[in-house]
Amino acid sequence: MVAAERRSVDERVCADNDSNFAVINQKGIDPPSLDLLARAGIIALRRAKRRNMERLVLACGGEAVNSVDDLTPDYLGWAGLVNEHILGEEKYTFVENVKNPHSCTILIKGPNDHTIAQIKDAVRDGLRAVKNTIEDKAIVLGAGAFEVAARQYLVNEVKKTVKGRAQLGVEAFADALLVVPKILAENSGLDTQDVIIELMGEHDKGNVVGLNLHTGEPIDPQMEGIFDNYSVKRQLINSGPVIASQLLLVDKVIRASRNMRKPS
Repeated sequence: MVAAERRSVDERVCADNDSNFAVINQKGIDPPSLDLLARAGIIALRRAKRRNMERLVLACGGEAVNSVDDLTPDYLGWAGLVNEHILGEEKYTFVENVKNPHSCTILIKGPNDHTIAQIKDAVRDGLRAVKNTIEDKAIVLGAGAFEVAARQYLVNEVKKTVKGRAQLGVEAFADALLVVPKILAENSGLDTQDVIIELMGEHDKGNVVGLNLHTGEPIDPQMEGIFDNYSVKRQLINSGPVIASQLLLVDKVIRASRNMRKPS
């Protein structure tokens, strides 16, 4: 029975190889079969993770099959280079130079876990920013330029269209938008008041400018390539008044409960 099983496996493994092949399997491959494949010039990788198999299909094309009986040239993917690197104490197999990739892997290296986590967060933020830009098909000027321009528009245009206490609300909302350039200036060690006055002066002249964190001077964000995501900025503007309203509502509830405790 052992000999018959060995013969059956060998028949599946052995084949004439005129091209370079790589076999990647989610399950195990016994050492004799690995040896036979290696003699035929076929790289065999075993115990691959399912998510890696799914990414390989997106990167290289082809399809994953459950049986060698179903294996035909139509199911094969293509890659220009498959090689193995030893990084530290771990072995990594790189599949490179694919023709039409829809997936890729970014290998992050660092001296400690904290550094790797920081790099990973930065990569994720960058990818999400690109994704938002593609979906929104729009961007907003960064470096605090949008907030100062919005503040000027609210004070000079919108405030004139309302009457009574609503004007105070518009003015308060407009001043709240200046928090972003103020924080940028504080984090850069700049004088907040001087920066805001200079930015507002430029906007009054019709120049939509932002803050240079190195020099504290106004800059053109578009020329410097500084932009923010439209969807993120919209969400912040929408959620800000909602959060403020909820906090005020909590204060009213606390005051009401205190008044109810007082004796009549």
